[in-house]
Amino acid sequence: MMASRKTLFEHGLALTIFSSRWLQAPLYFGLIIAQAIYVHRFTKEVWHLLTSLKVYGETEIMLVVLNLIDVVMISNLLIMVIIGGYETFVSKLGMDSHPDSPDWLGHVNANTMKIKLSMALIGISSIHLLKTFINAPQMLEVTIKWQVVIHVTFLISAVALAYTAKISQQHLEVLNAHKH
Repeated sequence: MMASRKTLFEHGLALTIFSSRWLQAPLYFGLIIAQAIYVHRFTKEVWHLLTSLKVYGETEIMLVVLNLIDVVMISNLLIMVIIGGYETFVSKLGMDSHPDSPDWLGHVNANTMKIKLSMALIGISSIHLLKTFINAPQMLEVTIKWQVVIHVTFLISAVALAYTAKISQQHLEVLNAHKH
């Protein structure tokens, strides 16, 4: 009798822990709201660019376009986190057969998510660094140096993540080979 209660308790505890993943769903919904805010910002920036074409020079246009690219890249990062995170940590979306399902969605796991996110951060950092270099005469030298240091840190981190993922994959392949 005592063993079945413990088993029942353990089963209930395991079910509670497993179900707690649904606490993340509102967080992903919040990111969808943030995505909508970025769409609004993007639309305002495009409108501002269109209405200022006669006033802007080449440099100003390039900076606005880089801002637009920055918003798109951040939006892409949000999509990766929303869809990939939900699929990896909460529940399967069941969209594998949907014609618009992204190719990367079928290969999502924690390691690929980390690498994709780090690559997106490098892309965003690259855009910020390009804007800094275009505005270099108006920037403090120390600001430029810190942005370069941060960018290089992102690069090193991405390489380390990719290397760690490669080692993990090789280790899993060796373990699977020994099982068979």
